Amino acid sequence: MENNFAGIVGKCARMRELFSLVSKVADTDTTVLVQGESGTGKELISRAIHAKGPRCEQPFVPVNCGAIPADLLESELFGHEKGAFTHAIRTRIGRFEMAHGGTVFLDEISEMSPMLQVKLLRVLQEHEFERVGGTQTIKPDFRVIAATNQNLEDAVKSGKFREDLYYRLNVIPVKAPALRERQSDIPLLVDYFIGRFNESKNRAISGVSADSMEYLIRYEWPGNVRELENIIERMVILAVGQEISLTDLPDKITLATGKNSSSIKEIPAQGFVLQRAVADFEKEIIIQALNQTDWVKNQAAKLLKVNRTTLIEKMKRYKLVKPAVKMA
Repeated sequence: MENNFAGIVGKCARMRELFSLVSKVADTDTTVLVQGESGTGKELISRAIHAKGPRCEQPFVPVNCGAIPADLLESELFGHEKGAFTHAIRTRIGRFEMAHGGTVFLDEISEMSPMLQVKLLRVLQEHEFERVGGTQTIKPDFRVIAATNQNLEDAVKSGKFREDLYYRLNVIPVKAPALRERQSDIPLLVDYFIGRFNESKNRAISGVSADSMEYLIRYEWPGNVRELENIIERMVILAVGQEISLTDLPDKITLATGKNSSSIKEIPAQGFVLQRAVADFEKEIIIQALNQTDWVKNQAAKLLKVNRTTLIEKMKRYKLVKPAVKMA
């Protein structure tokens, strides 16, 4: 797939800049800090850096610093000697030793405790450490890539993250763009995920209808690519026909996109039906005015600065009827 860079799907300007940066830093051993919202693919970016560099044949060892309890993370990172603590019945090597010759990926680095931040700083500076309960200095060869969805500068200012460690990690900053910042990539991602889930779920979905795609493009995607992936998986499994249609879209997308109809940041490569987008936006504005005035047409028309007859014509066009009151 020509729009697939080391497992990352995209071709918009933001992603091309990202791919260029990844290619430049991959050949070095410099520490990289990948920052971005949840679901933007920070681990994929980190794996791409590893895969494009000279360490690609060696281990890529991920550590989720937020998922491992603080009292166990030190042992997980650096290993421990037999008898170091109650349940240490045998010597165990840590993730840094496992990554010898390769890359350690420290995800959710902002969740690391202050004590471990001090120890990590020393490891980054000296490339050596001792296992928990041990005295022998170990000097494995590894590269460190860290990632976070938090603003580490703010964490430094609030005293939650060490300033010296931040600067040691942030040698080369890499920003993972949010999906709403790369809207033109959404059709590519949709096609990619449909193909993948067709194969894994034994389905034969041909694609997404044009009007459904417009809704997907206009949606803000607070969960970013991960949210898109999960929704496509659900629709591939539950779609009524061979093509995903509006009726297959989750309510949160069809209800939310009207508010965002005017927020198109980039026109997708396959084009955009302006007339339909304008109509959708007009419909949502009319509904909003009617709701604010309890569906009193005269008042809604005044809010919209149109004649009452014009409003009624548009309501008929969009088949807008006041919702029935539900009885308790």
